[in-house]
Parts: sequence; C-alpha cells; structure tokens
Amino acid sequence: MNNTKNYNSLEGIAIIGMSGRFPNAKDIPSFWQNLCDGVEAISTFTDEELVECGVSQELFSNSNYLKVGAILEDIDLFDASFFGFNPKEAEITDPQHRLFLECAWEALENAGYNSQNCESRIGVYAGASLNNYQSFNLNRDQIGSANSFQKMIGNDKDFLATRVSYKLNLTGPSLTVQTACSTSLVATFLACQKFIELPV
Repeated sequence: MNNTKNYNSLEGIAIIGMSGRFPNAKDIPSFWQNLCDGVEAISTFTDEELVECGVSQELFSNSNYLKVGAILEDIDLFDASFFGFNPKEAEITDPQHRLFLECAWEALENAGYNSQNCESRIGVYAGASLNNYQSFNLNRDQIGSANSFQKMIGNDKDFLATRVSYKLNLTGPSLTVQTACSTSLVATFLACQKFIELPV
C-alpha cells in the first residue's frame, strides 16, 4: 500500500483572509503595527487592581508573583443578536467561543466570502484551551436540565468548531483540535492534509 501523498499540492494553498484579537491590538493591522513599533502589549497591574480582582496581598507580595497579564479589550461587546444568540445564551458562553466566532466571520469577510450563499464547502479547524469561565457562574443548574446542557455547549472546547460551522452555515469538515502548545500548527496541518485528499 502506497501512503505517499502529493505534497506539491500545497502550492495550491494560500492565506486569503485573516482576523485576530491580541493584547493592545483589536485586529491584524494594529498587531502588526505594534510589532513594527516595538510596543509592549503586556499589562502591568497595581496592587490596588490586584486586590480589587480578589488576589490576596500575601500572594502578590511574593517575589515570584508577576503582576502582569495579557488583556484583550472589549471582550464584553459580543453582538449576540447578529450571531443568533439570545442574551442568556451569550452570557453563559465562554468568551473564547464568542471571540472565535467573531474572528471566523471577520476572516470570511476579509477573504470576500459570504458564508450564507457560498456554494463552496468551507471547513473549520479550531483549537481552544481549557477555561474556567463557567466556574464564575454561581447559579448552579441541575445536572441534566436544559440550562446545564446550554452551559456545556457554550463552554466545552469540543463544541467550538461545530458551533461556528452551524452559526455561519459552513458545510465543510468541522474539527476541534487540542494538542497543547502545538494546537494551531496541528490544526493547520490537518486542514492542509484534508485539502490534499480532496478530489481534483
């Protein structure tokens, strides 16, 4: 059995649309400008800000504690109605999912595609880390209730790719990848591999 693939097909792969959110940069052009200008995008917190966030003074007084973080701006400005979310659904959905959905839509728009009437099969290969967003919600729903399932779908990384495909009417492969630090590289490789396997 010959498992050799024609990797010359990679010449037919191109990046035609991009989107992203970064600390101190709301989009790709701002991020690039920060890189060119040598802007430090990591935020430093005062003791007062740490106390306000619930960090104990004992902890941030430790010489090994770093009072810095990578902060994304406007994560609370998700346009729920635009993506067909009701207010409660949007509230309980992990911000990673909301941002990824926004960026997926922007990347399609940047590429010149309208997913609602595109005849091509567009796939989603996504990666997300574990989150603790659900732990901030003090209203515990009974296991098995409709609300508990809605929270699970909105917070479990396994639903990331398929939810985006559903919301944006994308009919290609939909796969969430989690390989720790190599997640984005593996997701890109799998997407390219799928492209190579498609019939000409």
